[in-house]
Amino acid sequence: MDSPIGGLGVAVDGEAVCRVTFGETRRPEPSEVALLDEAVRQVREYLAGDRMEFELPTATSSGSDFERAVWAAISTIPYGHTRSYGAIARAVGDPSAAQAVGLACNRNPLPILVPCHRVIGADGKLVGFGGGLSRKRWLLTLEARVQPLILA
Repeated sequence: MDSPIGGLGVAVDGEAVCRVTFGETRRPEPSEVALLDEAVRQVREYLAGDRMEFELPTATSSGSDFERAVWAAISTIPYGHTRSYGAIARAVGDPSAAQAVGLACNRNPLPILVPCHRVIGADGKLVGFGGGLSRKRWLLTLEARVQPLILA
């Protein structure tokens, strides 16, 4: 799909959204169309500032136990809020793993749906994002327009 932050690919496995990518896209199989259409509709609503939460089944078959824990913690960050890499590390039980949290964010197979753009540096700076810092800034600016950004 086209979006204000460039091309986005949304992949489904028939039962759940399994990947969101920046850039290249692929045509869906016929059995995936209904879920894919719904996923694209919700992502478009989010990017337009009309949706704050996704109501989509998601699944991923990738990631270590640590990465999955990080992704689960990131999923709890409310719209318009941020958390530091260190805060996520503490939330998953390893306070010294802020750098590993950054790597897990980079490997997030469901960016936007699992909002790794809401994870920022301890000093409030925007650091790292698989989709590039300009996209991260755009997404955080979008959320701040709808709801004032809360740093935590």
